[in-house]
Amino acid sequence: MKYRCVECGYGTNSLFVQYSPGNIRLMKCENCKAVADEYIECEIMIIVIDLIVNKPKAYRHLLYNVLGSQTLNFKVLMDVVIGNLMFFATFLLAMRIFLSTSIGSLRYKDIFLAILVSSYFKMCLFAMMVWEFPSSVVFIIDLYVLSSNIVALKVITESAMSRCVLTCFSAHLMKFLVTQALELRTL
Repeated sequence: MKYRCVECGYGTNSLFVQYSPGNIRLMKCENCKAVADEYIECEIMIIVIDLIVNKPKAYRHLLYNVLGSQTLNFKVLMDVVIGNLMFFATFLLAMRIFLSTSIGSLRYKDIFLAILVSSYFKMCLFAMMVWEFPSSVVFIIDLYVLSSNIVALKVITESAMSRCVLTCFSAHLMKFLVTQALELRTL
């Protein structure tokens, strides 16, 4: 049994039967007699909204019926983790180099909070799941996040703008280079 009913979590072998392209019949759960996974016919944004409001059915759909171990791409996950680790490592190093005299009594926790808060515009990437955008939009969002990070760092450290630009640009550049290198390695 590789799928689960989104209502009760009971295992099932299939979620639908396809008679012809575009002609499917959703299967019912043997345990609760409800449709095993009604999310199959839903738009992605409906699923995202249900995930945001913490509906267990949406999580069952995503975790058991969509992201099974056969479909989970650990390469993408590792790219994200390694890219973010390199971002923060470079950010720490650049802070010590460019902002060492201006940090003073500020705690690193406050600075990291400012960077996380100023990265809010990355939420716009969710819109790309609903509306079709060219891939260049990702770079525009990254540039906006970079500028927001610079302003937040300037506010929290009260350092010179040039030092904040060097710090944030170094971290973003390192993250970009590492993720590009990881992508080239898999080609």
